[in-house]
Amino acid sequence: MAGKRATINDVASLAGVSIATASKALNGRHDVRAATRERVLAAAAQLSFQPNALARGLLSGRTRTVGLLTSDSVGRFGIPVLLGAEDAFGAGEMAVLLCDARGDAIREQHHLRALLSRRVDGLIVVGESTDPRPSVSKDLPIPVVYAHAPSDDPSDVSFVPDDVGGARMAVSHLLALGRRRIAHVTGPAHCKAARDRAEGLRLALAETGTAQVGETLWGAWSQRWGRHAAEMLLMSEPSIDAVFCGSDQIAAGFLEAARERGRRVPDDIAVVGYDNWEMLSTETRPALTTVDMNLELLGRTAAQHLFAAIDGRATPGIHKMPGHLIIRDSTSPASL
Repeated sequence: MAGKRATINDVASLAGVSIATASKALNGRHDVRAATRERVLAAAAQLSFQPNALARGLLSGRTRTVGLLTSDSVGRFGIPVLLGAEDAFGAGEMAVLLCDARGDAIREQHHLRALLSRRVDGLIVVGESTDPRPSVSKDLPIPVVYAHAPSDDPSDVSFVPDDVGGARMAVSHLLALGRRRIAHVTGPAHCKAARDRAEGLRLALAETGTAQVGETLWGAWSQRWGRHAAEMLLMSEPSIDAVFCGSDQIAAGFLEAARERGRRVPDDIAVVGYDNWEMLSTETRPALTTVDMNLELLGRTAAQHLFAAIDGRATPGIHKMPGHLIIRDSTSPASL
């Protein structure tokens, strides 16, 4: 056998069974006696037999390939979700076909047809925001799991960040530090993420009977908006001792404007961001306390649930994945 790759014929011969029985045993079929399966597996191990993936796929009706369809392959949120999913697929020895629809519905349909023509066993659809997106599941003969952006069909399987819980955690941190004059600057009011984070703030403040300072300021997900909002807030509400920002970009702009106006962070004002976008959150002055949405874990979990769905064990509904708070220098106990 030296220098020659073992075949299933060799395994069958060594185990003393037919090729069909050896094939069934190697593919985990249930219609093979346990003792026979053990004999076949022992023979395969002895011969260092590596089953042919294509042949195994034809026997099982699966190709061991999955599709990843994204609208955000160059964006802030899609990449960590994709990395987590790919990590899980690699551990499960699944090949991954990645398609980027770039937010274009026609391009998305083209990619879906291409993936089906390659007989993928399942599909993960990764959204660029947490706003619900149209379901594609009813048109497809394979299981689909949605990550980051949920499907608008509640019978689909979706995994999303828990933005209400994340915001609640951030504001509870400020309250635990003794801050009581807390303001909120966030993104556009039409974005689900911004609304959910505002709701988390409301719930955290309600727990301690603390009133929010001023109205929530809605704007763009940008440093420019953060600077502009800081200038307005620090003039209209000079007594604020903390601000919860709906994104790290907004928080970075707020920090910059606060410093220019002579406010010390965190001594005068504690600042918390959201997203843990490390190219910003670790580089601001001071480094930013922020909520990490655990997007890689979200992607990995979505992939694991796609495995289950392929095996006929789907878990319908919207599943919220908790984030965690990363405490850095932009928050500290209020000065006594």
